Amino acid sequence: MANFSDLRARILIVDDDRELSFIIKKMLENYSYCVTVTYSCDEAFDILSANSFDLVLLDVNLPDGSGFDVCRQLRSACNVPVIFASARTDEDDRVTGFDIGGDDYLPKPYSMRELLSRVNALLRRTFKNSAEEKLVSFGNVKVNITARTVEKDGKPIALSLREFDLLAFLCEHANTAMSKEKILNEVWGAFSEVEPSTLAVHIRWLREKLEQDPAEPEFIKTVRKVGYVLEVNGK
Repeated sequence: MANFSDLRARILIVDDDRELSFIIKKMLENYSYCVTVTYSCDEAFDILSANSFDLVLLDVNLPDGSGFDVCRQLRSACNVPVIFASARTDEDDRVTGFDIGGDDYLPKPYSMRELLSRVNALLRRTFKNSAEEKLVSFGNVKVNITARTVEKDGKPIALSLREFDLLAFLCEHANTAMSKEKILNEVWGAFSEVEPSTLAVHIRWLREKLEQDPAEPEFIKTVRKVGYVLEVNGK
C-alpha cells in the first residue's frame, strides 16, 4: 500500500451513479489522488482481483448486488479501508456496514468537503508514521501501535482497521475510563453519525478476539454509565 505522505494513494469508487462518481473522481484527482471508478459488484470484483487500492469508496445499492457483499469479500482477503457512501441511512444498515468491516459510513447526500475530510482522515490513521515504536502489553496480548499489529500468545491476530483504531485508542488511554462520546468522536470522527450500539459491537468483537473469556473480560471492561476502559497492570 502507498504511504499517505506520497499523496498518490489509490482510491476505488464503486457507485452506479455515474455523474456523482465523475464529480468525486475529478475532485479527488485535484487533490493528487489516483482514482479508479467502477459501477457494479462484478466490475469491482474484477478490478480488485487484479489491482490493489489504499481505500475503497463503496455504495450499498448496486445494480447487480450489494456493497455489503463487496466489503465481505474484501475483508476475507485484505484490510483495505472502506468508506460506505449510501442513501440507506437507517441504524440497521449502518451497524451492518461496521459489523462486516467498514471503516466509515457517509450518508447521501453529502458535501465534497466532508467526503474529502473523511478520506484524508482515514488515510492518515491508516498510514501515519511514527519515529518511536509504541508498544502496549496486557495479559498474553501485545499491541504494536506503530506497526499496527496485534499478537496473542505469540500469534498474530487479524483486526479490521476500525477494530485496531479502537484498540489503539484504548491502549493510548490505558487505565482511564473513556466515555462513549469521546471514543466515538476520536475513533469514528466528530461528524460521524455512528450510534453507541456500533461501538458496543466493536467492543464485543475485540473481546472475542483478545479476552480469554469474552463474557467476563479481564482487560476491556465496561464502566457503567460512562463507557469503557482498558485495564493494563503496571501502567
